[in-house]
Amino acid sequence: MGAAHPHLPTTESAVAAVREIAREFGLEMTVTDDIGADQTSRRTSAGAFAVLDPDGSLPHEAYVELGGTPSVTVQLYPEDDARITVEGVVFDDVPRDSVPAFLRSVHGGLAHVKGRFFPPGWWLIVPLPGDETYKELVLRPTLSPWLSRKTR
Repeated sequence: MGAAHPHLPTTESAVAAVREIAREFGLEMTVTDDIGADQTSRRTSAGAFAVLDPDGSLPHEAYVELGGTPSVTVQLYPEDDARITVEGVVFDDVPRDSVPAFLRSVHGGLAHVKGRFFPPGWWLIVPLPGDETYKELVLRPTLSPWLSRKTR
């Protein structure tokens, strides 16, 4: 799975890759950086002024908002994974290396919505190169205009 995507060793390298995709698709991009163990969301056990992780590294988390439609945010965690939200649909545990391909699939028109009778509901499906596909249940009562346009 990891061989299909270029390796992004740091949060910073992932932000640069997302910036490249934003440029490619003409999207505005806002980045909020949280640096230090006392700042990152998963470091609740860190002391109030503990900046370094126990191994001495400086954890770096970034929250990226992409402009345009669909509404997309990316939370990049220091632990090599990300949470990507597309039109309110949350994809947790996306490997950091897969983030650029995921965004390219969403903005390049490959992502689509499929309805199911059983269990009932709509699923947002994001296919990536190789045999990697992400599927999440759409937990909103009505589909947004973008999600409706992506229905197959």
